[in-house]
Amino acid sequence: MNLVDTTRLAVLLELSRHGSMRAVADVLMTSTSTISQQVAALARDVGTDLVEPDGRGVRLTPAGRRLADHAVSILAAVEAARADLDPRAEPAGTVRVAGFATAIRSTLLPVVDDLATSHPDVRVVVHELEPGEAREALLADRIDVALVYDYDLAPVTLDRALETTPLWRTPWGLGVPTAAAPGRELAAPDLLRRHADGPWIGNSRNTADEEVLRVLASMAGFEPRVEHLADSLDLVEDLVVAGLGVGMLPLWRHPRDGVTVVPFADPGVTMRTFAWTRRGRTTWPPLALVLERLRVAPGVVTS
Repeated sequence: MNLVDTTRLAVLLELSRHGSMRAVADVLMTSTSTISQQVAALARDVGTDLVEPDGRGVRLTPAGRRLADHAVSILAAVEAARADLDPRAEPAGTVRVAGFATAIRSTLLPVVDDLATSHPDVRVVVHELEPGEAREALLADRIDVALVYDYDLAPVTLDRALETTPLWRTPWGLGVPTAAAPGRELAAPDLLRRHADGPWIGNSRNTADEEVLRVLASMAGFEPRVEHLADSLDLVEDLVVAGLGVGMLPLWRHPRDGVTVVPFADPGVTMRTFAWTRRGRTTWPPLALVLERLRVAPGVVTS
């Protein structure tokens, strides 16, 4: 076996994750022919076929799948080795952070403000992305930290190439017209059943909200009809006031007039927020510093 190029290993890992050379080329912003050449060169390095024909595309051979499994730990070890070259160095450099708007406002921006005084050589670049978008950017190495969320009733599956740092948690409820708000606490299935025949509002850029609604609706014995999609919490409230449907909203916000957020109970629904990083990179001093500050940042008002 020849010396293996870690860049080629990274390409194979992306192929195992995305399933086609075209998809890998899109993620890595290169051509399909370049991806094909990298995989072919890696096969020569290790002395065995790594892909085989599958219709018009290809799939990993058993050897290719095993090597992709090894690539996770190999690439993590390489990243850790790079960071460990000078782990005691004063943090300096640019940390690229992407996340959803609430986390950026409540958690990241206070960290950025603090670092400007305490560590002026650490620069933070901010991108507003929903969790799925941030995950893809992180796996493609376009960012260093992804601020993401899920719900306890619909937990997200963590990619094996990533590490997670728990941040804050906050309860959610159902945003309904104030005139339709129940006068007493209802179990979540009973609450949803009151709106079973009407339209529902989902998130236009993340499926987590709809997944939770479908879990709760299944307990209530119906399938929610999600007609409207909105990324902005303000817009969700506007749609509720307009009588176009009901949708999930956080309890920490003060809703606009005409909207009441009814807490979910039996079961409750809690949003959980995390900082995701690529495995093996958290010892890089500026990244380690940002993660530590994120851990102690206040977040939103929680229960």
